[in-house]
Amino acid sequence: MRRVAEDRGDRNRRPAADNPLRQIEIDDFRRDRLLAALTLILGAAFCLGLPFALQAGAEFFLPLTAAIVIAIALVPLLEWLERRGVPSALAAFLALAAFLALVNAALAIIVVPATGWFARLPESIPRIQSNLAPLIDFYSTLQKFVDRTLTSVATGTEATAQAVAAQAPSSVIDYFISSAPAAAIQLFFAVLVIFFFLAGWTRLRRGTIRRRGSFDGAMQTARVIQNVVDATADYLATITMINAILGLLVAVLLWALGMPSPFMWGGIVSLCNFVPYLGPIVAATLLGLGGLMTFDAVGIALLPALIFIGVHTVEANLVTPLVLGKRLTINPLLILVSLSFWGWIWGAPGALLAVPLLLILQTVLQSTGTPDLGGFLFERGTLTTTDEVRDRLNRAPTEGGG
Repeated sequence: MRRVAEDRGDRNRRPAADNPLRQIEIDDFRRDRLLAALTLILGAAFCLGLPFALQAGAEFFLPLTAAIVIAIALVPLLEWLERRGVPSALAAFLALAAFLALVNAALAIIVVPATGWFARLPESIPRIQSNLAPLIDFYSTLQKFVDRTLTSVATGTEATAQAVAAQAPSSVIDYFISSAPAAAIQLFFAVLVIFFFLAGWTRLRRGTIRRRGSFDGAMQTARVIQNVVDATADYLATITMINAILGLLVAVLLWALGMPSPFMWGGIVSLCNFVPYLGPIVAATLLGLGGLMTFDAVGIALLPALIFIGVHTVEANLVTPLVLGKRLTINPLLILVSLSFWGWIWGAPGALLAVPLLLILQTVLQSTGTPDLGGFLFERGTLTTTDEVRDRLNRAPTEGGG
């Protein structure tokens, strides 16, 4: 019996001698694991170094990334124009012109009145102090801190406010030209990237699909490209529409309340709402400050912020989930991580791009499959998708049996 058990143990330890196909499969598996290990090491090094490279080269990577995201969102409009016989170059120009006109109008509504509010800040500090006095009386230490802060703001911003008020920009082009030459150069670079991306989009997509070695590969590439375009365009178009309606509703309510420049505040609300979680907090804070600068009673002064909080609560919990649905739903934890990451890399512009970039990455992974990192680390995979690993392991016994 002992000899029979030893023979069985030897057969279990030497399956390759009885099955050459199984040995070939094991050798291929080991080679693939070695290549996967090298890929994992290089990928980890790349991921660790990429954030610092993006941060150091923000003047190049930020406008490039923003231009690509905007261009992807404009692809449906480009294709709509091309289907109606418009040449690609002209369709790209029309799509870009429509986008720039919309952005110019939106920022003009915000920037021009905002300069006046900024200029009024020093002279409004006594009113803010008097409005907050009943609340600050309960916190003497907080009173000292606010006094020092307001004094610093008054002395540091008065000259700047007067300079801004003397020459208020009337459009987004004037704003970028008057702010800094670097901003104007980055704007021009981003506009060129958007135009050439759109002008060569159809040719680029066809070339990418045709270069695939098989029909299945070509179909998968076409599906990934279409899914990325559809998801990005649908999300940005839907969020823009929701934020525009939210800003318009807030503007109407502020106008009824007697708040000066209500459409400026509506534009600020719309812009801030593009940044989940953090943007509404900033908008409510700015509305609270604007109310304290406008009204004498602290109860009425806080109404603009309370109005926005109420409208935003309905929008965030009812309207947006109903309109977006489950197809464009993103994990809130991933949104917070993306906001923290891109905000750390590029500041406020990075926070605006955080959700679209996360959506693009999520769409690509859903279309192509995620690497089997867990299986690789526990010697079950080779950085391929889980389904591919399962099919491969199930195919080996079948071939050995044949």
